[in-house]
Amino acid sequence: MPDPDRRSDEELLEAYRTGEASAFPTLIARYHDDLLRFLVRLSGNRVTAEDAFQETFLQVHLSAETFDTSRRFKPWLFTIAANKARDALRKNSRRRALDLSAPINQNGGGNSGGGGGGDQGGRTFVDLLEIDVPPPGERIENEEQAVLVQQAVDSLPWSLREILLLAYFQRMSYGQIADSLEIPLGTVKSRLHAAVAAFAKKWQQVSKNKKPA
Repeated sequence: MPDPDRRSDEELLEAYRTGEASAFPTLIARYHDDLLRFLVRLSGNRVTAEDAFQETFLQVHLSAETFDTSRRFKPWLFTIAANKARDALRKNSRRRALDLSAPINQNGGGNSGGGGGGDQGGRTFVDLLEIDVPPPGERIENEEQAVLVQQAVDSLPWSLREILLLAYFQRMSYGQIADSLEIPLGTVKSRLHAAVAAFAKKWQQVSKNKKPA
């Protein structure tokens, strides 16, 4: 649904701080779908993601007065969200259930050379992180692949999983990621390269194991 309020995120937050109560629900609505999908990917569990979503905007509310509106709101929001998801997972030691609510594009696979290899149709491993709503006839197949993608993502260490999703799911620039995670730009690049390589390796394993005998 188009956002009827054309103000920037930063302008909305500033309006909320100065007494415009309706600006905060507008921010929540603007990021609801995008942030919730990110949290589902990051946590591997929709219930955990929904809890983290609520905690994220509670923290935004509590910290609104101290946020520097000369900075970008989105990286700040997703940093809070990632921290809330991490906290929620620490509290829940049970094995996370896989979530099928975010089906991906068509079948992928193939070989990778250290984090950038392609597969059939010229697609790469990072294409597997794209979110798309499939036609009804493809839904079952795509839901099965979504499980494999989630397994591959879940297997990554937190630092690699987080940076992979910020870069390829949220389309943040290197600079935005560096600002969000408070790490040097060079670390962003090296960590992202390691994340893509690790995802590619795990994807080959899970997709191979899924093939019929």
